[in-house]
Amino acid sequence: MPYSPIRKLAPYADEAKRNGVHVYHLNIGQPDIKTPECALEALKNIDREILEYSPSDGYLSLRTKMVNYYAGYGIYLSPDEIIITAGGSEAVLFAFLACLSPGDEVIVTDPFYANYMAFAISVGAVIKSVKTNIEDGFRLPSVEQFEAQITPRTKAILICNPNNPTGYLYTRREMQQLRDIVKKHDLFLFSDEVYREFIYTGMPYISAFHLEGIEENVVLFDSVSKRYSECGTRIGCLCTKNRQVHDAVMKFCQARLSPPLIGQIVAEASIDVGVEYTRAVYEEYLDRRNFLIDGLNKIPGVYSPIPMGAFYTMARLPVDDAEKFCIWALSEFSYEGSTVMLAPASGFYTEPGEGRQEVRIAYVLCKEDLAKALKVLEKALEAYPGRVEG
Repeated sequence: MPYSPIRKLAPYADEAKRNGVHVYHLNIGQPDIKTPECALEALKNIDREILEYSPSDGYLSLRTKMVNYYAGYGIYLSPDEIIITAGGSEAVLFAFLACLSPGDEVIVTDPFYANYMAFAISVGAVIKSVKTNIEDGFRLPSVEQFEAQITPRTKAILICNPNNPTGYLYTRREMQQLRDIVKKHDLFLFSDEVYREFIYTGMPYISAFHLEGIEENVVLFDSVSKRYSECGTRIGCLCTKNRQVHDAVMKFCQARLSPPLIGQIVAEASIDVGVEYTRAVYEEYLDRRNFLIDGLNKIPGVYSPIPMGAFYTMARLPVDDAEKFCIWALSEFSYEGSTVMLAPASGFYTEPGEGRQEVRIAYVLCKEDLAKALKVLEKALEAYPGRVEG
């Protein structure tokens, strides 16, 4: 079981803080955006004498409101096709447990959200990757590259759209290519769509559920963590029209009894948030993205493509080893009393040595803090003993 590249350097950050150094956290997708007022009010005004178990698939009232939410994106589900989970992470884990046997293979694009590997290891499954690269913005590889990885043990393709960690947004043509592969080889299409609110291009959002002819193959993962800035409520969901998958997942849901009660109350209230909130949050992230990418590419030796969605970017640094640099920045460096915490990209790749000079950066801080973090990063790269040129 690997350590998370997002969190494994936390002890270094904690030590830096104990030594009085301010740490700009660009390593983790924890927004600084305020949670909607309607959600906070629901939390403050919980009127219950017993904090009871909920149904194993979550409250019907929440699932019914989510049906209306998804319909706004052209995704048409019924309440009994939605299962509430303890965050999007549990949705991924339960899908793996229900659909995969030990030794089965899942194809992902490399780099990918690191916890997918942890969940695969948990169930004895194997992650196989098709490579994307920073030079072309991490666009989807060819059909031939996907099919080259397919074996008799291949059971699924797993995508994150918009993508974490790269910020890439799949085009309609790319999604149709994935549909064709899934249909031809009768695979599951696991689709993590947590970041659908954050798309910064005129291209339409294409959900896996928009693809015709593979409705029974699709298992969608979602979460309220990012769109409502509610990471700590731990409310996500798994959506599927496949009754066998649904019924198998429910066995695991019953084994863990129920999803979080308090989180469901907050999540249900959040769906009533007005367009003013969602529009303001979207415009804030768009502004941050533009500011960060422009600032990164002005630092000598740094390159980052422009992400089209989510709130992450991958950046290549002029260093010998990005993980060593990240540790050094936390343990041996500060500029005007501050340093930065980044996520080494090597932990988002399947093969050792991949992403050695790359980091994932989350633009979850306000522009004022991003400006300071960029200055600290520039000074750190100037001072780093392992800096490389070219």
